[in-house]
Amino acid sequence: MQELTYPLLALVAAVVLIALAVRLALQTRELRDLAARQSDLAEQRHHAMLVDLHDGLAKQGDRLAGALTENSERLRSATAEELRQTRDTLHALQLALSETLAQNRVAMLEKLAETTQALTGKMDQRLDQISVRVSERLDEGFKKTNETFTSVMARLATIDEAQKKIETLSVNVVGLQELLGDKRSRGAFGEVQLEALVRNMLPQQAYEMQATLPNGNRVDCLLTLPQPTGNIAVDSKFPLENYHRMLDSALPEGERAAAQRLFKSDVKKHIEAIASKYIISGVTADGAVMFLPAEAVFAEIHAYHPDLVDFAMQRRVWIVSPTTLMAVLNTARAVLKDVETRKQIHIIKDELGKLGKDFSRFDERMKRLATHIRQAHDDAQEVETSSRKITQRFQSIERVELEHAPEAGKLHLVEGNPDP
Repeated sequence: MQELTYPLLALVAAVVLIALAVRLALQTRELRDLAARQSDLAEQRHHAMLVDLHDGLAKQGDRLAGALTENSERLRSATAEELRQTRDTLHALQLALSETLAQNRVAMLEKLAETTQALTGKMDQRLDQISVRVSERLDEGFKKTNETFTSVMARLATIDEAQKKIETLSVNVVGLQELLGDKRSRGAFGEVQLEALVRNMLPQQAYEMQATLPNGNRVDCLLTLPQPTGNIAVDSKFPLENYHRMLDSALPEGERAAAQRLFKSDVKKHIEAIASKYIISGVTADGAVMFLPAEAVFAEIHAYHPDLVDFAMQRRVWIVSPTTLMAVLNTARAVLKDVETRKQIHIIKDELGKLGKDFSRFDERMKRLATHIRQAHDDAQEVETSSRKITQRFQSIERVELEHAPEAGKLHLVEGNPDP
């Protein structure tokens, strides 16, 4: 009997548990459905509240827009009235100021015309004087230029004659070589060529041929240039014998080498002689010029014997050929021309300095006139200020109104506020 009771109890308990589980599932589904319905209801309420709030805000915005539109219209009307009154006042002030400035402008223009006329007369008189002086100087300059041009033409004619003589001499090359075979003949040839070059390039007062120096030595040519250059001695040298021998291909190599050494020795002796005789402190420039009449000798020295050039530079002796001497003489002529130009510029500078003083006085007078004009302008502004104040007082008086006081049975004068 007990064996049958236990299984039955277990079965009953199982059935009870199943029933409870089913009921719990049903309750859970009901709670879920209830929560869903509550959520839908809350969402509907929230949507309704938002709709009501939107409608309220829209109505409030319409009321504010209407109020703003009304206030804007009133403000626009008041502003337009204020602008019209201000425009009328400014127009009246502009008319009064224009009339005052016109009167002041006429007076100042009359005074300025008188002052300008006086200054113009003085300036014309001074410019006439300066023009006369400048014309005189220009006439003198043109005269000197014409003389210089005539001299240049004469020198060009001399150059043409010399060129014709050189062409004639070039035909007789053999005779010239025989002539240059003698030292004295070579020296005379070099002196003649030097004199022709100097005479054709420089004015006569800028050089002296065969000049005697204070130490008793006579130089072929002495260039007298302005300071700081000073006097420059130019002496002609023509080392030709050993030059021909060292270039003669018919001679043996040893004789040509010996001739080359003798050639360099001759050139050094000439350099030493020029440096010792023709460079005198306080009398000549700090250097002298050795003139080589042959371009070939000059080219040989500068191309193959730079030690001779260095030695000459150390002894302050400048070696030149006919071509390079022309460059030196051109430089000297430019220096002389620059000195003459400076003399003329000094005169013109003096005249311009006087003219500058006149313009300085004119500037001072113009400044004083400008000061008077500024003072007149300031006075006009003060008059304008006074006129504006008087006009404001008249407007204030015009705005005075009669107001009846009912309490006391009297009339009161009420003065309006003046415009600022």
